[in-house]
Amino acid sequence: MNNSAVRAGSDPIEAVQPRILITGSNGQVGRELVELCREGKIPFVAYDSQQLDITDNDAVFAEIKTQQPTAVINAAAYTAVDNAESEVSKAYAVNKEGAKNLAIACEELNAVLVHISTDYVFDGKKDGPYLDTDKTNPVSVYGASKLAGERAVVEFCSKYFIVRVSWVFGQYGNNFVKTMLGLAKEHTELKVVDDQFGAPTSANQIAEKLVTLITSANINYGTYHLESNPGVTWYEFANKIFQYAYEAKIIKNIPRVHPVDSAQYPTPVTRPRNSKLASSPQFDLGSVDWEKGLAKLLLRNSFCRDLMPEDGR
Repeated sequence: MNNSAVRAGSDPIEAVQPRILITGSNGQVGRELVELCREGKIPFVAYDSQQLDITDNDAVFAEIKTQQPTAVINAAAYTAVDNAESEVSKAYAVNKEGAKNLAIACEELNAVLVHISTDYVFDGKKDGPYLDTDKTNPVSVYGASKLAGERAVVEFCSKYFIVRVSWVFGQYGNNFVKTMLGLAKEHTELKVVDDQFGAPTSANQIAEKLVTLITSANINYGTYHLESNPGVTWYEFANKIFQYAYEAKIIKNIPRVHPVDSAQYPTPVTRPRNSKLASSPQFDLGSVDWEKGLAKLLLRNSFCRDLMPEDGR
């Protein structure tokens, strides 16, 4: 397992504290974390789900004991929201038991655990943004499994940061931005849900906040909300994506987007109607501007190469 893991430079002269162990390195946030640690010359070791199965308690403990990290960032998760309704045991195995295994190992080996969670721990019925002090009430298996993971972290680890994020998009993996840009190449009109409100968050921005959290002297352990602004519906988000992509010459034409109710697009799971997150004075990570994150993403050559029109615009 050790030989296949992604590692930082081994030169001891470049080594600085902390030393970070990253799980889920093949995911949206995980891959951004790896890139940031490399760029910042932060000592790290990173594992994808094949290299380290966080549901395997013995493997988790052995690896953390071997690597002796000062901090573990858990970016591994079961995130197939619809599939979770029929794959309950799989969702809980990763999102709850995996988090529990990491929490126990971090506690025993005196490492800080940073655990990424989700806006789906709320039911979406609140008027206004959700604070970390608001009552959780997930309405899906995915949300319930992530909440169970949070509770396991709190129960078994004393040095933890739980960071809830929402509507993640980025260069890697599948996400709403990629879906919309793909559809824009094939359709002149689209229908997008306009009755679910929240805030997109760039995977790159999330990774930057997590690394800052770890490299700071912050010992105010607890549950944080990464606030992203401004709040939008999926319909509004789609329009911004097309506007920015057109200006970046990624698409030739801006599709006409029609707002529709979520009832017109039934899915296996109920999604929160409102999942906007807000930070509290006690647990404040600072907010991010997702439009800046989107603009930055669309300027990344490796992201845009496959999306550019063949004949330009």
